[in-house]
Amino acid sequence: MLGGTQFVGRSVTEAALARGWEVTVFHRGHHAPPPGAAELLGDRTAPGGPAVLAEAGEPDGGGLAWDLVVDTWSGAPSAVRDAARLLADRAARYTYVSSRSVYDYPAPAGLPEDGPLVAGASPDAGDDQPYALAKRGGELAALDAFGDRALLARAGLIIGPLENVGRLPWWLGRIARGGPVLAPGTPDLDLQYIDVRDLAGWLLDAAERGLHGPYNLVSRPGHTTMGEFLEACVRVTGSDAELRWTDTDRILAAGVEPWTDLPVWLPPGELYDTLHQGDVSRAHAAGLRCRPVEETVADTWAWLCALGGEAPQRPDRPLKGIDPQTEAKLLAG
Repeated sequence: MLGGTQFVGRSVTEAALARGWEVTVFHRGHHAPPPGAAELLGDRTAPGGPAVLAEAGEPDGGGLAWDLVVDTWSGAPSAVRDAARLLADRAARYTYVSSRSVYDYPAPAGLPEDGPLVAGASPDAGDDQPYALAKRGGELAALDAFGDRALLARAGLIIGPLENVGRLPWWLGRIARGGPVLAPGTPDLDLQYIDVRDLAGWLLDAAERGLHGPYNLVSRPGHTTMGEFLEACVRVTGSDAELRWTDTDRILAAGVEPWTDLPVWLPPGELYDTLHQGDVSRAHAAGLRCRPVEETVADTWAWLCALGGEAPQRPDRPLKGIDPQTEAKLLAG
């Protein structure tokens, strides 16, 4: 596991350990890996940093040290390139956790995996790449080294326990405070996301089955709605929050940014179609199953409560949530 100590990487590591797999975590040492995982310390961005990957592990009779490598890297594609090249002869399969952002924008509703991709990505690029190009460059790096032994997991919105981006944790924290809560748009707006544990489980199943190539990994459109999502937050927190559904135009006119100021939510339009209306039939035909929203919300709340209510936050991601004064003005009409 390249990474393996936070959110997606940690969830994959924990799922693999729960299956009785032997897991080695390669990381920088900033966070402790899950108990039971072996450790390799190194900085993949430093000159010679990934070299330890070429030396560690006990090869089997065929010269392989590992059955599977999982890589969640979001930075410079060259870091994926370097690790994948080192591991190409030491690992059977390589799973790169990519993103649906690799599709050329705007991605129309119902776009499958063979849709047009962003242009200009390179596996040799540094860390100055926009997110979409970085992820597509990482895909190219994995494919260059592993070919049809590479799986490209194009995840959409990921939520659930261990989230360090601040989307579902923000909503839970805001609703737990109670009172009138700005609810954007209409409650019947379809959402598309994946619980991190469903993502992790499918990745491991896919490796066992030898799947390769790109898969859009997210729930079916309409797996839940914005109303069901927020109502679940009210129920699990037990707060007296009152959801005040507010016209989209009023929200946008106030300068509120969808997705960041009001996480998860996007008004209907190009970006909504891109992120909440993708074709996921291939992944679901290959066994992807997504748990009910109530379970994701309840388990995330239980995790937050165990932490004292304060979720971890990735330093490279902006804080989420609407300014309280702006929310109050909109609620006042």
